[in-house]
Amino acid sequence: MAVQIQKAGRIIEINDFPEARKPAYKLLFDFGEDIGTRKHSAQTTEHYFPENLLGRKIVAAANFPSKQLDPFMSECLVTGFYREDGVVLVSPDKPVPNGAKLG
Repeated sequence: MAVQIQKAGRIIEINDFPEARKPAYKLLFDFGEDIGTRKHSAQTTEHYFPENLLGRKIVAAANFPSKQLDPFMSECLVTGFYREDGVVLVSPDKPVPNGAKLG
């Protein structure tokens, strides 16, 4: 399966992930009708509070192979930039539909 790092998804649910080794959130994304929803654990607590993430559009590999992270199954891979003070998410700066391809 080819990995697609070109899909826009909206964060529709956020939960704390206290079992994670590093501070993280459990996120649920909507990638539109063709793909549906996917889960991911994101270590983005340094720059984002749940209220800042809910409803936000991100760019992700929506068909990334699932990976078991302790008691949580991650089903996609969110893109971000690493900085010394944490991860900054990649987001479109204009409205795009869920599931839109990065061109």
